[in-house]
Amino acid sequence: MNIKEMQDEIMRIKKEKDICILAHAYQSHDIWEVADYVGDSFGLAQRAAEAPQKTMIMCGVRFMAETVKLLSPEKTVYLPEPDAGCPMADQIDYDLLAALREKNPGYTVVAYVNTTTEVKTLSDVCVTSSSAVKIVKNMPEKDILFIPDCNLGDWVSKQIPDKTFKLLSGGCPTHARMSAEDVKKAKAAHPNALFLVHPECKPEVVELADYVGSTTGIMNYAKESDAKEFIIGTENSIVTHLQMECPDKMFYPLSKDCVCHNMKATTLTDVLNCCKGIGGLEINLDEDTRTKAKHCIDEMIRLG
Repeated sequence: MNIKEMQDEIMRIKKEKDICILAHAYQSHDIWEVADYVGDSFGLAQRAAEAPQKTMIMCGVRFMAETVKLLSPEKTVYLPEPDAGCPMADQIDYDLLAALREKNPGYTVVAYVNTTTEVKTLSDVCVTSSSAVKIVKNMPEKDILFIPDCNLGDWVSKQIPDKTFKLLSGGCPTHARMSAEDVKKAKAAHPNALFLVHPECKPEVVELADYVGSTTGIMNYAKESDAKEFIIGTENSIVTHLQMECPDKMFYPLSKDCVCHNMKATTLTDVLNCCKGIGGLEINLDEDTRTKAKHCIDEMIRLG
């Protein structure tokens, strides 16, 4: 089968079996084209909760599929590539967070959504890259233990100087590959381009940006801007998607090495096999764990 034939078969099966396909923005464009919704991880989980279909296929990494199940326990949720994990989410587990809480009494745990369900059960508030500043500003607590991404935590802390932050040494290895030297080289090569960056990048990279925001925020900024050239400081699939959606503009990757191999693990064949029922991993969460983990997400929604 070629790509078009595989896509046609996926579209036929998902209609026949009442399947909703969710695709994170870092997925390849051939997967985007068969998805019902494309976006950031938490936004997709919200879409899944609102969708009429009872079966969800989350094309992304495991914590994203878990978040879909957290918000939609009555639905069947699949991760099409079982080995697609998130190195950042795996940097902190339940036992480590329990020890950190004991070591830092009085601190409120703010967990990036890029964490496992078990870690969320011990967290007070969940945040996304787009909501983190607003949520933490709205929290009455002043002492914040931000996990696991120190780069996102640093960016948030600089915008809320009246609060005390403790950060871990964790973060996204894909975004951490990019350096200030990469920025200087890219700006020298493309002097008229605006630099758009994800806050998971190192502080020395973020401070050189013309715009800092989530993946969806970066894409929307580029689409709506009057500028014609952009250097993209996030996973390189976004460069491809923007080139296809905005053919009148130019997009350049900050680094050829900004590739998430876990996101690239999911293929169109994986999606097809999952639709057929011969592949993928069903996500199951016991109700006690799900309820405890959902608390920090409910707090995020309550706070903004």
